[in-house]
Amino acid sequence: MTGEAAAHPLREAVAPLVDAMGGEMIDPERAADGDVVLSWEGREVVAVRLPRLSASLDHMLADLERRHGRPLAELDRRTKQSVVRVLEERGAFSLRHGVETVAAALGVSRFTIYNYLNREGGSGTS
Repeated sequence: MTGEAAAHPLREAVAPLVDAMGGEMIDPERAADGDVVLSWEGREVVAVRLPRLSASLDHMLADLERRHGRPLAELDRRTKQSVVRVLEERGAFSLRHGVETVAAALGVSRFTIYNYLNREGGSGTS
């Protein structure tokens, strides 16, 4: 990115969001059809290249692993249930093979993931 665009307040403001979702910020001139171009006072400042959905799930899992400070498979049962709730809220299980991918990351079976999801739905807790 050019020096002026790289230091623009809009770019700085959206950087944490773009990083959290696994996107990439690029110069607006390089934007492709699927990119989101953001403008400030009528001037294109930055384009955001969104990740593929499958890459987004991998990014979410890596982020949760960083937040917990260890591999997800090493977490205790209660924390794994919490991770599943977060992933459900983010739409991870609407992706094809989402349950299988999460189960592998947590070191549990698909059946266990479904149990965690059903337990949350029936427990009335948040």
